[in-house]
Amino acid sequence: MEEWMRLIQEVGFPIFVSFYLMHRVETKLEAIHEALIAIRL
Repeated sequence: MEEWMRLIQEVGFPIFVSFYLMHRVETKLEAIHEALIAIRL
């Protein structure tokens, strides 16, 4: 059980940070996409 807790602590935090950063980047990419569509029209 201790091995699982250590594994979650070591791997879980980087995964959480990665998902958070991907969500932020996705939001910015959507804004850029909308701006490019507005310029094209």
